[in-house]
Amino acid sequence: MIEVDSSAIHAIDYDRQSGVLTVQFTSRETYAYEAVPPHVFDELRTAESVGRYFSEHIRDRYPYRRLTRN
Repeated sequence: MIEVDSSAIHAIDYDRQSGVLTVQFTSRETYAYEAVPPHVFDELRTAESVGRYFSEHIRDRYPYRRLTRN
């Protein structure tokens, strides 16, 4: 997991083979987003605002499942 500077997201991880993006929120809830293209992860990782990029380009656009609860 890569820790990020965000008030909403604590850390992110990405599996390039499966296209699964793992997002751990500051609440410590963790979700896996499926079929995320590599360029979307790269843009998320380098975004000026990770939370804003996530909200605009990932949330509600890719199928997801909850991995953990806080």
